[in-house]
Amino acid sequence: MSGVWSGRCLTRKFVRQAYILANSRILGPAQLQRSPAVYAALRSSHSSLYQKDRKTLCSAKDVLKSSDSSYSQSSSHKPSSPRSNDDGTASSGVDQDSESQKKDLRLTGLLAALAALFAGGVITWYLTQKTDDGDAKSAADEQRKRKLSAGPATTPASSKDLPKHVPYLIVGGGTAAFSAFRAIKSNDATAKVLMISNEFRKPYMRPPLSKELWYTPNPSEETNKDYRFKQWTGSERSLFFEPDEFFVAPEKLEESVNGGIAVAQGFAVKKVDAQKRIVTLEDGYQIEYDSCLIATGCAPKNLAVFHDAPPSIREKVMVYRTPDDFDRLRKLASEKRSITIVGNGFIGSELACSLAHYAKENGGGKVYQVFQEDSNMSRVLPDYLSRWTKTKMEAQGVCVIPNASIQSATRDASNLKLELNNGTTLVSDVVVVCVGCSPNTELAGPSRLEVDGSLGGFVVNAELEARRNLYVAGDASCFYDPLLGRRRVEHHDHSVVSGRLAGENMTGAKKPYQHQSMFWSDLGPEIGYEGIGLVDSSLPTVGVFALPSDAADKLPKPKEGGDSKGKKNVEVVTTNGVASDSDKTANYGKGVVFYMKDDKIVGVLLWNLFNRIGLARTIINQNKKYDDLNEVAKLFEIHA
Repeated sequence: MSGVWSGRCLTRKFVRQAYILANSRILGPAQLQRSPAVYAALRSSHSSLYQKDRKTLCSAKDVLKSSDSSYSQSSSHKPSSPRSNDDGTASSGVDQDSESQKKDLRLTGLLAALAALFAGGVITWYLTQKTDDGDAKSAADEQRKRKLSAGPATTPASSKDLPKHVPYLIVGGGTAAFSAFRAIKSNDATAKVLMISNEFRKPYMRPPLSKELWYTPNPSEETNKDYRFKQWTGSERSLFFEPDEFFVAPEKLEESVNGGIAVAQGFAVKKVDAQKRIVTLEDGYQIEYDSCLIATGCAPKNLAVFHDAPPSIREKVMVYRTPDDFDRLRKLASEKRSITIVGNGFIGSELACSLAHYAKENGGGKVYQVFQEDSNMSRVLPDYLSRWTKTKMEAQGVCVIPNASIQSATRDASNLKLELNNGTTLVSDVVVVCVGCSPNTELAGPSRLEVDGSLGGFVVNAELEARRNLYVAGDASCFYDPLLGRRRVEHHDHSVVSGRLAGENMTGAKKPYQHQSMFWSDLGPEIGYEGIGLVDSSLPTVGVFALPSDAADKLPKPKEGGDSKGKKNVEVVTTNGVASDSDKTANYGKGVVFYMKDDKIVGVLLWNLFNRIGLARTIINQNKKYDDLNEVAKLFEIHA
């Protein structure tokens, strides 16, 4: 903008000079030495011109001519006495000369003004062209700074643009919420659904954030706006359930003839009045509903050692749950930074493997995994399988540090120094905390809703109702399982199915939730597994694996069996989570693990076996005792 302003100033200067040039007599150095009488006569002449016509301009040439003729007169003449006729009127020759002078003065002055304007315009254009790119860049930088300081913008800009009443209201914007919308729309073709999300994105799925997205090539390392990734089947899709065009603008939801779903992004709900069927937002705006679903999900936990740390340390620590977290960590990994993962669960182990793979493919930095337990996935996998998984992860490039916790953290100019309880000092560029999640139940108190004291989550009945016409689904729901008792599950499949059932019940279905949800995980190229039911390593387990004969012979106390093809299986039995097998050299390539309670199968883990979840669900639902689990294992065709 400084270039444009300079051009304007120059233009004004040119016009001002032209104006002065046309309206003043330019006197040379000799004229300044004239006697006071002669100078006074010239000033009087100027005054007479302005009095006759203020718009009449006098050219510099005419001024000089007039000045010269006056200066050359004899000193005996009286300059103050003009020539006149006998009757006292001015001479006609003088009138003609004066009129001619005025015409010349008008034309010359006009040309001078036009020339000044033209010159100023050319200079302004030149300076503007020269600074356009710089000004545009400065404006973009300024806009970017303002956006960062103000934070992401809500959609719509104000809660006042939201409807005052909607038939279907969903609090939350994740998988369960979107699954509920699909079910509502299937049963009510013109349904109008308003989703209120505290995130600034449309609904998306979370599992690929720690898995597939890291294995999808992105040579330019630019931000993948659509977060497209290749599935293990080879097909490609987006992280988002639907593109932006699929959704209705919240301001237009009421007038939409065919209904649809609108997402209010960046808004938070502070209270649900189930009796009056009113939801109150953080800013006090209220929305009435006919039927409402709470699908607020859960929030990642942090460690006290980081939560209470100074800002300089906290800026080097992050949790991992959103696409923004993925973008930040991907950037750090591409810069070859050393990364420490804290936690041995699903997200921690998957992310450690994914980062190690990324580092290997792109020459990245070191990847550490620190946790208090003995080995990876120890709360899910039997101890022998957990130890074997840890060995495989180390082979992939993860530096696993078990039986350790972070006691303190300090920082130098660029790195964090982590003091572990085993005396080790770990230097890392960034720490990613993956130690589980807590259900988002802040609504419970103001809304007078019940939360389970041990499991967390909103307590719901068999139809997933917390109150009449108020449902809860997904990670935040604590439901009653007819076979396994009260549970709270944090898996994608549970969010999909519970959200779908809640959506159906919001349209009047009144169905009970009886689904046994499944989960899956991928830990590099050699480990992939699926589980269903109550998969808890503290329960007694029986694992049946298809092993090579030499590996089977190494196991000290296995119960050997065979299938119809004569291939060897090995059965590994655990009691209270401790296995009879302690051989770390065993190769658990493929198999099935049964989790037992009261001599019944309550959970099934399929180790490198896929597309058999339906069979596992059937076995759990049969709820009966089996005499020989080796025979049950044959149903899964572990040698196929």
